[in-house]
Parts: sequence; structure tokens; C-alpha cells
Amino acid sequence: MKFMQFVHYINDIVAGFILYENRYDYNIVTEKRILQNEVKRMPRKYALPFVRNIGIMAHIDAGKTTTSERILFFTGKTRKLGEVHDGNAVMDSMVQEQERGITIASAATTVNWENHGQDYRINLIDTPGHVDFMVEVERCLRVLDGAVAVFCAKGGVEPQSETVWHQANKYNVPRIAFINKMDINGANFHNVLDMMRARLKSNALPVQLPIGQADSFRGIIDVIERRAYYYDNDDITKFTVDRVPEDMVDEVELCRTALIECAAESDDVVMEKYFGGEDISVEEIKSGLRKATIALKCNPVFCGTAYRNKGIQQLLDGITDYLPSPVDVEHVTGFDVHDSSIGIERKTDDNEPFCGLAFKIVSDPYVGKLTYVRIYSGTLKSGSYVYNSSKDKKERIARILQMHAAHREEIEESYSGEIVAVVGLRLTQTGDTLCDEDTPILLDSIDFPEPVIRVAIEPRTQRGQEKMLTALIKLAEEDPTFKTYTDSETGQTIIAGMGELHLDIIVDRLLREFRVEADIGKPQVSYKETIRKSAEGEGKYIKQSGGKGQYGHVKIRMEPLESGKGYEFVSEIVGGVIPKELIEPVNDGIREASRNGVLAGFETVDFRAVLFDGSTHEVDSNEMAFKVAGSMAFKETMKKCDPYLLEPLMKVEVTVPDEYLGDVMSSITGRRGNILGSELRNGVMIVEATAPLSELFGYATTLRSISQGRGNFSMEFDKYCEVPKSIAEKLQKNKKQ
Repeated sequence: MKFMQFVHYINDIVAGFILYENRYDYNIVTEKRILQNEVKRMPRKYALPFVRNIGIMAHIDAGKTTTSERILFFTGKTRKLGEVHDGNAVMDSMVQEQERGITIASAATTVNWENHGQDYRINLIDTPGHVDFMVEVERCLRVLDGAVAVFCAKGGVEPQSETVWHQANKYNVPRIAFINKMDINGANFHNVLDMMRARLKSNALPVQLPIGQADSFRGIIDVIERRAYYYDNDDITKFTVDRVPEDMVDEVELCRTALIECAAESDDVVMEKYFGGEDISVEEIKSGLRKATIALKCNPVFCGTAYRNKGIQQLLDGITDYLPSPVDVEHVTGFDVHDSSIGIERKTDDNEPFCGLAFKIVSDPYVGKLTYVRIYSGTLKSGSYVYNSSKDKKERIARILQMHAAHREEIEESYSGEIVAVVGLRLTQTGDTLCDEDTPILLDSIDFPEPVIRVAIEPRTQRGQEKMLTALIKLAEEDPTFKTYTDSETGQTIIAGMGELHLDIIVDRLLREFRVEADIGKPQVSYKETIRKSAEGEGKYIKQSGGKGQYGHVKIRMEPLESGKGYEFVSEIVGGVIPKELIEPVNDGIREASRNGVLAGFETVDFRAVLFDGSTHEVDSNEMAFKVAGSMAFKETMKKCDPYLLEPLMKVEVTVPDEYLGDVMSSITGRRGNILGSELRNGVMIVEATAPLSELFGYATTLRSISQGRGNFSMEFDKYCEVPKSIAEKLQKNKKQ
């Protein structure tokens, strides 16, 4: 008996090793058998193959939060259905979210779901859909293993649908799709599939088909299992299983064949059976389709209506069936802290050295600063110390929290593949790497777009000045796309963000959370300055005032860079013409001076400064003198480089009834807009255009007026472009005044 137990034990170890080394080569049935013993032996409750880190992403009003709320309910996390329109959605915990019915900040939670007789842990993040808060989607996708893209059955692929889809492409995030709101008027399942294929270049493969649409929607067909699910309107947790309706058998078989062909391309076993004309089991189809999904070769498509509680259980099965676990995706890679040319890999394993990425900061009124961390390798223990390789600082983990939206549960230890919130990190910011001090690694940080809109803000009382500045610093730490600074010329405090709604929420949070009453000015566009051609110039700073003097002399060359490159500094100093310790101050002086360009005082971008010559004084030269000289050289040289102004250009999509199309087009062209095209979609006209941000302030009111309240629009940042000469002259004139 003992000998046989030993044999089984060895077999389990070998099978587990094979599974780990060949992470894509297992199916859902063998997954359970191989890893049951491993789950018991490991200190963690859920073995890595049974963990899913996913996000819910979509265009605004597609039903992301409602879908998340139904997931919470059907997994037993909540006992009551939360509704966005009632303001009691668990995942929308901010007051501003509850009042406006939109998601502003991403919310994380953890749920458990049983599928194929196996319990799974799903770490879920609900993300915003409004363009002003796209940073929340960006940083979440950076640390997630998979995603559920939610589409409205009527609207289909909308502007933000494309944006979040491309963000997921950027980070190679496997995703499945959920076509929501199948019960509303205008719902069209196949139209959404066509839009996904055309606009997103997605290999969208339906694993479910709706039985009816709009008012006639009454159930869902599982294409792989050839089953029809009819839902009980009286008991939302129940459904009946029946045969596929006769009039849909051909369509089901056509879709099933497409799924088998996709599975065969990624699974040799399925391919052999397919070409051999053998029967392919449900488990084999799912296994091959899972591999194809993880390899980004297809996107399984589900359907239902979250609000009416239809399709959520099957969607949860799909999350566990097709989306990857932490061991199904590539191991995280970084580079040596001291030499970026040396790459380092960290395996997703509890026995590896600890490595994690801080991807979100939250100021909590009860526990202080909360840092959300994705643990890629090793374990994290409460009370331990970690090394912040981005800041070269040591930090202490005071507490580890498992988050459930605004609620939290304290835990002693967390493992690789998990997402947790940490209390006690004072210096850590978004994008910082946390790791083991003895085996440091530096992961790629997260890139965030620059703000495109700004306003001046001032407290209503003198006593509130310091309180307001403290609050703004905390808010800027939370949100990397929100900036606050003091205008060097006017002395005003400026806040900058991604749109009017973004700044409106910031001001509202100042009042409610931080008890700061403030007045804000009119929105202003964040213009930029740049250069057309290269030129050389110099800066010489000489100051003699009795005692020790100041002497700094530099010669620089400024060269234009491609759009979006920012600022680069290069030193061509040889022979010690300028000592090494005085070169970096020149860089600092140029960088600071570039924040106030020579045309209208806006930040100068997309240029390279080359330090190629200069001179020093053996007594009077110091860092401050060369910093000033660098600033003077920038101002002198930029005037010779044919500088010009840039303004943010926005992508605009207007939805309006056909009879108002002409007025809408006129209103856009009258705002210096460029019409890209229009199409009839689900009974309404969709107008796509680009227009300068400066011309779009107040456009929502104008659109409501010309369409009698029936039109709406969305916009997102596209790029910076040159400001027309007449507008540039006005801006320069205003600056001089």
C-alpha cells in the first residue's frame, strides 16, 4: 500500500513538472487531476493554474459595471444585486461614481467560481469607459493576464471600444468578448461580430449564439456543447437546458466548425482528429480554443444581458475555460538595475525571488496610502522589507490587504500571480518595481499621456492654501495624468488633466474628500512649443559681486525630433573642456527653461539639446552658474530654430438622428474640424471627425441645441498639430499682455 502511494506521489510530481514546463499543453480535464494534490501540498489556497487575473473593459455605457456586479452576485460575493442607476453598485464606491452613474476609478475584487468541478480564484478589475480616465485602463492592462471586452449589442464597436482594444494589443492581453444588452431595441449580435472583425481586426468566433434579439431574446445556445439555455424570469439563478432550436441547427454547426478549425491550428491532437474525420470531444475543442485565445489567435464571443441576469454563469465558465492563468503567459522580464543591456527573467513561481509592480496608488481616509501591487514572482509577507529598485530605496510592508472595491480584508502573506493592496510604502509611485534586495530587477514602467487641458485654481480662504496644495499632491500621486504646478509668471496654482470631466471630478474630490473649497478659472488648452530646424547658440553667465564670482559658459546645438519624442540631452564634450560634474547642471538648466518657451511661454517638446563646447573659470565656475548658462543658451538658441506652436487635436465621434446630419457637420467644420466620414449605424448617423480641443469647449451644449437633445458625442486625444498662424499670433499677443 505504501509502495503504491509512493508511486502515485512520484507520478504527481512528474506530471506537475511536465505541466509547468509545457504550460500550453494541457486541457481542462487533466488540469484538475494533475494539480489536486499540488493544491493540498502548497501553502496557498489556489494553485497558479486556477488563478485568473482579468479586467472588464469597454466603451462607456456598454454595461461593464453591471456585468461586474452580476459576477459578484452569481459567485456569492454579494447577496444583493447592485445597480448603477440606483447608485448602489459595489464596484462604483466613489460618491462621484454613484451620482453620475459612471466608473471613474478602477476597482478590484476577488471572487471564487466552480467550473468542471474545480474551484477557481478570479481577481477582477472593473475599469472606466470614459476617455478622460483611460489611464486607469492602461495601468490595469499592464498587470492583467486576460480581459473581458464588453460590447453593447446595439452600439457595437464604439470609439472607446477601439481605444481599450488597442491598449490590450499593446500589452498582448488575451481577451474574450461579451455582447451585452441583447434585450434592448436595435440589438444585433451579428452586426457586432462584423464590426469586431472590421474595426478591431479581431478573429471573433462565437462560442454562443442568442436565441432571438431585442424583445424576442429568450436564451443562449452553447455552440460547442450544442445546448440551448432558457432562463427563468422568476428565478434569476435558474435556467433550463434543451436541444438547439431546429431553425438554428445549421448556424450552430457552421460556427462549431469554425471553432474546431481554430482549435486545430493550435492543438496537434485536435488537428489529427480533424483531418482524420474522427469525433472531437468538447474538452478537446475547448483545450485547443484556449491555446488559440492565449496565443492571441482568436477571441471567443459570448452574449447575454447583464441587467436581466442572463449569460453571466456561462461567461464565468468562459473566463476560467479560455482566459490564461499566470503560468499560461510569458514570464515577466526586466533588466539589471546597473546595466539595462542585461535582461533578467523572473518565473511565475512562489520559490523565485520576490518581484512585483506598483500599478495604482490610492489615498485611503482610514489607512492612508494604499499601493496596488501585482506580484509576478516569489511571496510577499506582512511586516517584511522590499527593495524599490526604481527609487533605490528600501520600504517596509506594514500590512497586506485583499481588496473588494472599497472594502478590504487583511492577509498575512500573498503569492506570485496575485494582486493585492499594500499599506506602508511611503516613496513608491505608480510604475515602480518592488523586488528582493539581494536579487534586484527593474521592470518596464508604465507610460502615461501628458495632460491636454488646464485651469487655474485657488482656495476661497487664505487658510486653505496649504490644505489645498497637500490635497493636490495626493491626487497627483494617485493619478499620473493629473498634474499640478505653480505658474512661474502669474504665481497661480495650475491643475492639468485629460478633459473637462477629469478636472471637474478633481475639484469635486477636493471639496468632498479633503474639505477644500476652491474657485477655478476657465479651461485652457495645454499648448506646446517645438522647433522646425537646427541651430547653434551659447549662454554665458558672468557675475562679479565683490567676493567669489559666478562664471558659466556653454555652447549648444538644438535639433528637432519626431513628434512624441519629448526632450533629449547629449554631451559631446571631450578633453575636459567642461568638467563632468558641471555637465548635468547644464542639462537641468535647459530642461527647466524649456518649460517656458520663447513664443508664448508654453512647454517646449520634441527637441534634442547637444552640448558641444564651453569654457570655465578655475575659481568662479560652479553648478549654479552652469545651470543658469544652460538656461540662457536654450532661450538664445531656440529663437534661431524657427519655433512654432502645437495644439492637441481630438478624435470626435458624434451620434445623431439623420435629419440633423447637415447641422452637425456644419457645427464641426465651424470649429476648425475635419470630417473624416459618416455612416448609418443601427438607425442613427455616426459622424467621425477631428477638431482642436480649444474649439470643443461647450460643444455638448451646442450639440444638444441643434439636435433638440437627441445627439451625443465622445472625444479622445489624437495627436499634437501645428496651430494656425492667426491663432498663434493671438496666443503670443495674449502672453505679452
